[in-house]
Amino acid sequence: MELAGLNGRGLVLVGCGNMGGALLDGWLEGGLAPASVGVIDPKPRADLAERGIAVNDGLPEDPAVMVIAVKPQMMAEVLPSLQARAGKDTLVLTVAAGTNIPTYEAAFPNSPVVRAMPNTPAAIRQGISAIVGNGKAGDAQMALAEMLMGVVGPVVRLEGESQMDAVTGLSGSGPGYVFYLIEAMTEAGVAEGLPREMAQKLATATVAGAGALAMASAEQPSVLRDRVTSPNGTTAAGLSQLMNPEDGLEPLMRRTVAAAAARGRELGK
Repeated sequence: MELAGLNGRGLVLVGCGNMGGALLDGWLEGGLAPASVGVIDPKPRADLAERGIAVNDGLPEDPAVMVIAVKPQMMAEVLPSLQARAGKDTLVLTVAAGTNIPTYEAAFPNSPVVRAMPNTPAAIRQGISAIVGNGKAGDAQMALAEMLMGVVGPVVRLEGESQMDAVTGLSGSGPGYVFYLIEAMTEAGVAEGLPREMAQKLATATVAGAGALAMASAEQPSVLRDRVTSPNGTTAAGLSQLMNPEDGLEPLMRRTVAAAAARGRELGK
């Protein structure tokens, strides 16, 4: 399946902010013709019309895909205005957080719906997304959704929507945790006598490099950790604090992800 295959019926993107824009750029680079794309956005990017993309008017009718990338608080206003644009064969793909599949089914009762949860590194094609579909989303629709989300990073399929809040708490909100980790490491370096700019550079590169190594390696993170931990060495001394079963990193991360997942469930009600 290739993106060029959508050129016949086209694609409508609702919301062209950071996430929607990153997806759109990936689709265009992947072979989707600008003339096959329509964007609905009250404040569209200036380059869209210049590239031959229909903006807010002259949109593809009965598109193959409608991608909803608006903020959750706008959903109640936006969904009713989109109902007439989706045919029974239009895949409704949403990347909006906090809005569950039954809400989309109420708005698009005849359409296959796939809910996706990407994260912010999608802006540099280093994100990861989880997807789950409703009963009308068959193998072809799931494969299409996976291809569309795949332009910004790897995609995993969930067994059911009940897992989406856990995804939100782990990978959806996860970049925020990592950014704070970099902040905390920076402050710790400063406390030990390093200049702030140097400490931040060291912390940022360490987190990025370790993540890249974990992605590239076939080994489990625990194995990689053991390899850099000499008995009674400096890393072991530091890990003795992080791995404290009472107040170390693991119980803290469990509370962190649980809190974010719980908030996701609240938003979905």
